[in-house]
Amino acid sequence: MVIDKQALRVEMRALRKRLADAAPDSAIAVAGFVNELPPGNTVAVYRAVGSEMDPELLADALIVAGRSLCLPVATERDKALLFRRWSAEEPLEMDVAGCPAPLPLAETVDPDLIITPLLAFDDAGGRLGQGGGYYDRTFLARPDAVRIGLAFAGQRVDRLPMESHDVPLHGVLTEVGYTPARKV
Repeated sequence: MVIDKQALRVEMRALRKRLADAAPDSAIAVAGFVNELPPGNTVAVYRAVGSEMDPELLADALIVAGRSLCLPVATERDKALLFRRWSAEEPLEMDVAGCPAPLPLAETVDPDLIITPLLAFDDAGGRLGQGGGYYDRTFLARPDAVRIGLAFAGQRVDRLPMESHDVPLHGVLTEVGYTPARKV
């Protein structure tokens, strides 16, 4: 069975928007599960765009837990993301993908743990992203980094279509807790 990923993206964007509107306090719950995340000294978070689950409170909890933060930066289309060290008081600028990112003078780092936004996920670590391929290219370039999706629990689907370039997640953090991916 062939699934139209573009149609699925449209459907899941609408669902994510409804979930975000219905549960504005989900980010508070997510931050409460910071100690369930796998270990990692340097954690890549992201700045939420639109209805993405906002990791701001999670980032605060990670700092309290003694971890340092970085943000992804798209410097070229069709390339892997790079990561720059970041703290909340530092200014940001839009990167090539139109996402808020640290300025070029910030230190480039290699994260141990990458927290990524998504449109949908499944129990086997499947992730449906926006379709630009930035995170899949990044996951391929950084195979040792632990890959964690950040989402609303309602974004879970039974099974996502996985193509050869799709890199599975190690787990997903939602407002109900952290769930490691099930091996299939």
